Amino acid sequence: MAKIFVTGATGFVGKRLILNLLNQGHQIYALCRIKGISVFADKKPNLHYIWGDLRNPETLAAIPQDIEAAYYLVHSMSEIVSNLADAESEVVKQFLKGVKHTQIKQIIYLGGMINDEKKLSPHLRSRLLVEKALKESSIPVTVLRASIIIGAGSASFEIIRDLCEKLPVMIAPKWVYSLCQPISIRDVLFYLSSVLLKKQCLNMTFDIGGPEVFTFKELMLQYAKFRNFKRWIIDVPVLTPRLSSYWLVFITSVRFSLCSYLVESMKSNSVVQSKEIQKIIPHTCLTYTEALQLAFQKISQNEVVSSWMDSWELQGENPNIEDYIQVPLEGCLKDEKKVLIKDSKQAAIDRIWRIGGDTGYYALNWAWYLRGLFDKMIGGVGLNRGRRHPSEIQTGDSIDFWRVIRANKDEGDLILFAGMKVPGEAWLEFRLKEEDGKWFLFQTATFRPKGIFGRLYWYSMLPFHFFIFRKMAKALAGGIIK
Repeated sequence: MAKIFVTGATGFVGKRLILNLLNQGHQIYALCRIKGISVFADKKPNLHYIWGDLRNPETLAAIPQDIEAAYYLVHSMSEIVSNLADAESEVVKQFLKGVKHTQIKQIIYLGGMINDEKKLSPHLRSRLLVEKALKESSIPVTVLRASIIIGAGSASFEIIRDLCEKLPVMIAPKWVYSLCQPISIRDVLFYLSSVLLKKQCLNMTFDIGGPEVFTFKELMLQYAKFRNFKRWIIDVPVLTPRLSSYWLVFITSVRFSLCSYLVESMKSNSVVQSKEIQKIIPHTCLTYTEALQLAFQKISQNEVVSSWMDSWELQGENPNIEDYIQVPLEGCLKDEKKVLIKDSKQAAIDRIWRIGGDTGYYALNWAWYLRGLFDKMIGGVGLNRGRRHPSEIQTGDSIDFWRVIRANKDEGDLILFAGMKVPGEAWLEFRLKEEDGKWFLFQTATFRPKGIFGRLYWYSMLPFHFFIFRKMAKALAGGIIK
């Protein structure tokens, strides 16, 4: 079995690929940008971690000398950057610098489908530049180009799902008639693992896609048919990519930066041009309907391994989760609640572990909804992200506009860090503690303001905090909220 280096390890594709490769017996070295955030909550044999940023020489030095292959799954799409191509070029150059001193025999890259190099969105142009940079190295490269990936948790699937589930009538831009060739995440993983160290695949570029070609309009109508919905899509010429992105942000769970890049890419056709891979690796891909069935099966069974939401918003090189777990004491404003637990410690823990998502916040959910809507309006993630699982939480999970930075269910210890747009940094902490034979819930909202605007923000929210945090703490402790 091979020793494999995987970048983008905590992403939608990366997590699932690692699981696949581990099941095949490979030794995996997973690169995770945030120190202390693992790919999986439990320890897995043959899975090793390298924490850091590809732009940091210390991270490059940690790559094992005897790796045989590397997967390049890094995308810079979590934020809008002034020059996406430059940002991605810098990272791929550092990646090549890091692996060139190893015994690597192959780089495998998952890029976007490109039908016309002259008409590329910034996203697809950056993908092509990365592809060319990899090919210009002295290391054999295998490139897989995919169109829309369908799977529970993929950004494309979640956008289609949100639109069709929420809107009986959709106003769409004229380029909903662009063509695409959706492929199931299961088939993407099959190809990614099948080309590994396969001689016929070295220095080759392959298009991968499902058996059907649709317009984006047909893609949504087929989804509606699968779900037994009646939907109408009206296309108009006045919707620009930017307006379309804002529209998607308010309707779907996907953040603006991702919507913007995806919408721009949808203006171009993305269909398989060459079926060369079928000659080397014969394979029958799932149809679009079969891919949808598989996605909903995973959702219903709470077996969604990864999601687009798994990418973190923490900025800077080599962020360390330990810097956030220790909630600061100095220079902070706090709202602290101590409430007697009415029933049992375990019942309180179960309530805490279901917070957010469809369950909500146990009190004044309309106020949380408005806060999420405001966050969306100013470019934040809002409440639409929901949560990965209704009752399970692990460090790294997203819960609406929060990120889980500590989750110890045995002790009833949960710390959330705010991913919403605020003039400062915010934490929401839940702890259970026994005093004189009785169990108490300690709920603490901490805010570290940035400048005078941060303090003004906190004090302007005090009247809302008084009611929201008090009622939430009482409800989590087993009290009845009317």
